[in-house]
Amino acid sequence: MKKLGLGILGSGKGSNCRAILEQISAGNLPAEARLVVSDVFDAGILDVAREFGVPNVYLPPGKFRTRLEPNVEMELERLLQQAGVELVVLAGFMRVLKEPMLGAYRRRIINIHPSLLPKFPGIESWKQALAAGEKITGCSVHYVDAGIDSGEVIARRKVPVLPGDTPESLHARIQIAERALYPEVIAQFCEV
Repeated sequence: MKKLGLGILGSGKGSNCRAILEQISAGNLPAEARLVVSDVFDAGILDVAREFGVPNVYLPPGKFRTRLEPNVEMELERLLQQAGVELVVLAGFMRVLKEPMLGAYRRRIINIHPSLLPKFPGIESWKQALAAGEKITGCSVHYVDAGIDSGEVIARRKVPVLPGDTPESLHARIQIAERALYPEVIAQFCEV
């Protein structure tokens, strides 16, 4: 059976990347991580990639804080195409993608977000949920578009907000849900 070629993009420690690679290694996910890319030179996600023997690269993002420079985004697309990537998986990638990525991978770029979208897009959404007095929050996997966490939702997983929750305790439980949900959604793309 042909394995789906994944490109994983991240800016942080790589916990969702690790969850995906563990599911692949265990034989539970018929995919192959072909490339891990980070816009942060010393990001933990690059160490996770090396630990699992996945080709990885640091791609300097350029001068913008929230997106890649156009020439950098073109290089990202080239690297992913060259690696045979069929599905781009954002795992804590803190930049908004534009063209040419969105055109090259139409409905083949997904992201996981720590809220029940469309509620609380953007950063630190678990803090937003606590401040709003939510009783239920969670995580969502969605298609990536040119907006911030605004693409069509593919799947959600609910997480209760418990009495006495701190931002840290709530975020930790959401991350557990993320690490379960993301590989499940990627598996759906493997079946297509």
